[in-house]
Amino acid sequence: MKLRALALAGLLALAACSRVTQENFAKINMGMTEEQVQAILGSPTESSSKSLLGLSGTSSRWSSGAAVITIGFVNGKVALKNYETAEGK
Repeated sequence: MKLRALALAGLLALAACSRVTQENFAKINMGMTEEQVQAILGSPTESSSKSLLGLSGTSSRWSSGAAVITIGFVNGKVALKNYETAEGK
C-alpha cells in the first residue's frame, strides 16, 4: 500500500513539473533554434519534418494534460508558435 502511495505521489510530482506551461511558451521567441526551444520545453511529444526546394520545415508538439504547444520551424528556426488548452487558446 505504501509503495502505491509513493508511486502516485511521484507521478503527481512529475505532472506538476510539466514544462508545457503558458510561462514557458512566452519564453519562445521567433528565430530561436530547435535546440534553444528544447532547452526550455524538453523533447517534443511528436515531430515531423519536410524539405522542399532548399527549405526544411519541422512541426513539433509538446503536450501535457490539457495543454499543447505547437512550434513550426523553418530551416531550424522558430517561424510560428501556438499554445492551446482544453479551455481554448
